[in-house]
Amino acid sequence: MSSPGTANRGRSSNYEYVVARTRSRRASLFDDDDYRKLVRMGTSEIARFMEETEYETEMNALGARFRGVDLVEYALNRNLAKHFDDLLRWSEGALYDYIARYLRKFDAWNVKTVIRGLYSGVESADVEDDLIRAGEFTDERVDALLNAGSIEDVVTSLEDTIFGDALAEAFEVYEQEDVLVPLENAIDRAFYETLLDGLPSNPERDSATGLYVEFLQAEVDFRNLRNALRLARSGADISPEEYYIAGGRLFDEQSLAQLTTNVDNLVSTVRESRYGEDLDAALGDLAEADNLLEFERALDAALLEYTDKLSNRYPTSVCPVLSYILAKEREVDNIRAIARGREAGLGPDEIEQELVIL
Repeated sequence: MSSPGTANRGRSSNYEYVVARTRSRRASLFDDDDYRKLVRMGTSEIARFMEETEYETEMNALGARFRGVDLVEYALNRNLAKHFDDLLRWSEGALYDYIARYLRKFDAWNVKTVIRGLYSGVESADVEDDLIRAGEFTDERVDALLNAGSIEDVVTSLEDTIFGDALAEAFEVYEQEDVLVPLENAIDRAFYETLLDGLPSNPERDSATGLYVEFLQAEVDFRNLRNALRLARSGADISPEEYYIAGGRLFDEQSLAQLTTNVDNLVSTVRESRYGEDLDAALGDLAEADNLLEFERALDAALLEYTDKLSNRYPTSVCPVLSYILAKEREVDNIRAIARGREAGLGPDEIEQELVIL
């Protein structure tokens, strides 16, 4: 995906057109019944199933080079990038900027994936399987990351990006402690805080900017909640402030630090917050989850539910577009988890526990 160009600047946003195209795309996403069928298939059956869906183009194009789970993975990533490129191609004005900013999340994903691969000594071909070329980085920059010889090379190559300063600072800590947490946290914070950079903190709620900010604040809140849950369950002696991402409305640094000591209090805080009424059912799942992975999957479902409600309330806005991005991510993540699970010999019930199903 190319960097945001200047052609769309100064134009008015074309929300109605883009939302109509987006709703059409969303109608073709897999539903929960499709996932329940897939978990009972082998990898070759999954591939054949996908050839009869909107993944047909990618499956046919890649079928001569790849087989099994590799074919599924490459098709998923290429299809995701195609759909999100389309969103930018359709969009004009501020809507284009909103989407381009948000899609930088895949740049963050790719940087973290490359760093993890280098840290673990994984072959670059295996790392490439997990890259998603749907962000602002050009293919040339992604390839350069993939071919980096060390984590230091990655940090140096990103000096001119939104991740540069944060990664350079975190790299010093990484060198001292030899753990990836400082680097990964720096990447996440750079992405989320840049998302809100230059936007008003309290815009008029029903305005285009207000809805975009509300959506982003919700994602920051849920990211902080996820980090707090991890700390609360881990028992690790890590300062919550190191994980705190500015820009949300649910937590400040002090309240996050206090709530990491008690999962029940975390759930209660969310239930009593601006999200509580919309997320009652999902919060019940959060409270009943008996391990961290279940907790996080319930949290993913809760964020999807919240953003869908925003989309229904404001149908001609950026909300349906961003909600579609999350839903498409969910589809790709679920199919990938199913294909990998089947290849690893997991049973249907085991795989279903790994999925985000609403």
